Amino acid sequence: MVMKCSALCLVALALLCTFCDAQWGSSHKPSPPRYQKPAPPPVRQEPSKQAPQQPQQSKQDFEMPLTWTYPEDPKPEPQPEVPFELRHPVPAATVAVECRERDAHVEVKKDMFGIGQFINPADLTLGTCGATAEDNAAQVLIFESELHDCGSSLAMTEEALIYTFVLNYVPQPLAGSQVVRTSKAAVIVECHYPRKHNVSSLPLDPLWIPFSAVKVAEEFLYFTLKLMTDDWQFERPSYQYFLGDMINIEATVKQYFHVPLRVYVDSCVATLAPDMNSNPRYAFIENQGCFIDARITGSDSKFMARTAENKLQFQLEAFRFQGSDSGLLYITCHLRATSAAHPIDSGHRACSPIGGWKEASGVHAACGSCDSGSLEAPGANTGAGGSWGSSGTVTSVSSPGRKIREASESEVFEWEGDVTLGPIPIEEKVIA
Repeated sequence: MVMKCSALCLVALALLCTFCDAQWGSSHKPSPPRYQKPAPPPVRQEPSKQAPQQPQQSKQDFEMPLTWTYPEDPKPEPQPEVPFELRHPVPAATVAVECRERDAHVEVKKDMFGIGQFINPADLTLGTCGATAEDNAAQVLIFESELHDCGSSLAMTEEALIYTFVLNYVPQPLAGSQVVRTSKAAVIVECHYPRKHNVSSLPLDPLWIPFSAVKVAEEFLYFTLKLMTDDWQFERPSYQYFLGDMINIEATVKQYFHVPLRVYVDSCVATLAPDMNSNPRYAFIENQGCFIDARITGSDSKFMARTAENKLQFQLEAFRFQGSDSGLLYITCHLRATSAAHPIDSGHRACSPIGGWKEASGVHAACGSCDSGSLEAPGANTGAGGSWGSSGTVTSVSSPGRKIREASESEVFEWEGDVTLGPIPIEEKVIA
């Protein structure tokens, strides 16, 4: 009995211990650590793109798209084939000699070169002797000399005695200028006894020189200078001329994208080099459109009557500079273009001394200041149509092609440019 009680006590004690352990485990828990676990890194978010804000002012869309484009450069017009043949001058038979028993009688036509221009008798000598007489009816100069006078020379052959004279022509500049339209010449005159006389000339070698023309363009406005054929129908293929020939020149302004224009030749100079300021130089048009060459040298140079407002044609008689062996000429002209509605006046004209000053368009009153050299106000009305105004002052020379505007009651637009033509070879004429 005691053993059973002891066993029961042990079992009860064991159960009590087990219950106590269970209570301790449930009531006693370790305190949490005082530090905190590190927070995970924040997830990087891509910045969101904000839609662009509409500007306060935006471009306005036209109902129809613009179709205008900047105009292209004008293409040069194709040049037609010109039926042209260079006419070489034929020897001019202007010297004759009669060998007499004691003297020589020589006759020389005043038109010695056969170009329609008389020479100055003082420029022609037979050796050291001048002309002894002049036949105005036959237009000849007469020289008479003893066979052993006037610097003659004597040569003897098996068949004849030969007396030789030299006919010297040394032209002087015309009217104090540097221009000569004939060249130096020496003609050998021989008297053969008992044989007949013979007249010959010194040989002349032809010269071929290439040519070129310079054009000026600005803002679709083109100035040109061209050499034309005798009938003014085509551009001349050759620049070769001979003394006494007429050089046909045409000044043109191309009217691309412009109102109708009228072209003028204010001034022209001839030089031996492309530089218009080089020396020697000869101004044959000046004072804003006055063709003074005919007044200075007595030539037939002149402006032709206008056939179109944008063209101006003129003729210049071929010449050479005294002492120049090359025979080349460069012609530089200052061209001006205005509206065709602008009146022709003393600042816009093309005048030639043809029995008095004549204007190419028929407004002859515009040429009143050509003789005096004075210049009236360019805006002075001289009877031409139109009512455009002007500032009353001369427009200064500008760079080539530069557009000029003058302030006035009615604005007048002008364009100016320098154009050079050449080289132009001028050859001598053959004399026989």
